[in-house]
Amino acid sequence: MTELIVIRHGETDWNRQHRFQGQIDVPLNATGLAQAERLGERLADETIDVLVASDLQRAHSTAQALARRRSQTVQAEPLWREQAFGVLEGLDVPTIRSQHAPLWDQWVRHEADYALPGGGESNRGFFARVMQALRATVAAHAGARIAVVTHGGVLDMLWRAARAQPLHGPRTCEIPNTGINRLRWTGDALQILSWAEADHLHGLPDQPSTVPALR
Repeated sequence: MTELIVIRHGETDWNRQHRFQGQIDVPLNATGLAQAERLGERLADETIDVLVASDLQRAHSTAQALARRRSQTVQAEPLWREQAFGVLEGLDVPTIRSQHAPLWDQWVRHEADYALPGGGESNRGFFARVMQALRATVAAHAGARIAVVTHGGVLDMLWRAARAQPLHGPRTCEIPNTGINRLRWTGDALQILSWAEADHLHGLPDQPSTVPALR
C-alpha cells in the first residue's frame, strides 16, 4: 500500500484568463505564490517521504514551497505534465471560439479519442500517460508517503481511474488550485481517501470560475 497526496499547482494569470495552458511553461502569479505558501504551512507537520512534481514551473514552484519547510528536494518528472492541447495552447476561450470554431465544437464533445491538431493528446492517450506516471512513481517508492504536485487535467484522470468513470464527457470533480487530494494505491487499484481539501486557502482571493470545457 502506498499513500499519495496529489496537489494541483497554484494559480497562474492564465487560470484567471481562461487560457489553455497545456504544456506551456506559465509561472505562478502572486495569488498562486501565496497559495503555495499556505499549502506548505498546511502540510508542514505531515509525513512526506518523497516529493515529486511536474517539471513545468507552475507545479515545480508550488512543490518548492513544501520542500523549503522540510529540507527536501523536488524530483521533477515530465510524465506528470498537463495534457497537451496542440494549437489551442495559449489561447483564451473567446479567441478559440472566434478563430477556431470547428475545433472548439469538436473539443466540447469530450470524445475520448479526439486529439487537437498540432500535437494535442487525446483523453485516452493522456490517461495512459498519467497511469504510467502513477505506476512508475509508486514502483520507485513503494510503501512511502508521496506528495505529487501536478495539474488539473492529471487530477481529473486520477479521479476517473479511482471512480471507474469513462474517459469521455466533461470533468465531474472539483479541482481547486493547491487543493489537497489524498489517495491510496493498493495492488493495482486507486482509492480516493479525501478530495479537494482547501481550508488552508481561507481569506485568499476566490478561485477562478470554471469553464466546463476547459481543463
